[in-house]
Amino acid sequence: MIKLLLLIIPLALLFGRSNPFFPVDSVESMPLTSNQVKKIPPLKRVTITLPSNARTIESVTVEYTKLDGSVAKKKLELHNSIDWHLPLFISQNYASSPELNKVVKEKKYIKPLFHKIASLPFVKFYADGKKIKIVTKDKLLRNFLLVKPHRIVCDFKRETDIGSYSKKIPKPSLFKRIRVGTHKGYYRVVINLDGYYQYKLKKEQNAYIFKLR
Repeated sequence: MIKLLLLIIPLALLFGRSNPFFPVDSVESMPLTSNQVKKIPPLKRVTITLPSNARTIESVTVEYTKLDGSVAKKKLELHNSIDWHLPLFISQNYASSPELNKVVKEKKYIKPLFHKIASLPFVKFYADGKKIKIVTKDKLLRNFLLVKPHRIVCDFKRETDIGSYSKKIPKPSLFKRIRVGTHKGYYRVVINLDGYYQYKLKKEQNAYIFKLR
């Protein structure tokens, strides 16, 4: 009988725990692991293009997988103005992108200048990034914005009969097309835009500058 008890007690101690080969206080906290390793390509660089009505970037949220396989998120608050024409980059090594550095340097050191995009005997049009300059001695009667498509409309005082004028502006200009039509006592200028904008008007001598924003 004593020999039987001596045999039962060690067996009870052995099977009393779910895993006798780990300490009691560490069994529940051990993460699950697997010998199967999924091969995932390293992140180099990806781009995100926003729609034309985007003006500020408020935040960026990154969803990632942790070592134990659970998914978490990290949010970065920004609130910065952006140009929707330029893509957003996600990269692990900004300095390793020579073509991106080249673009940044060019943007930093090359100052854009107004260049002529359309011309009539009494009015000329010049563009510089988000600005368009209308050079004319004629008085601006009114200006407003229309949608579908998004366009700036300007009426200038002049008695003229040139019929109609239309010119398509090639990319990368933000101004897609300029049209001029004559009416009694004035002519109308319509400037088609490549997206959604508001604008600010500045008057100069013999010129009107419209800055998109």
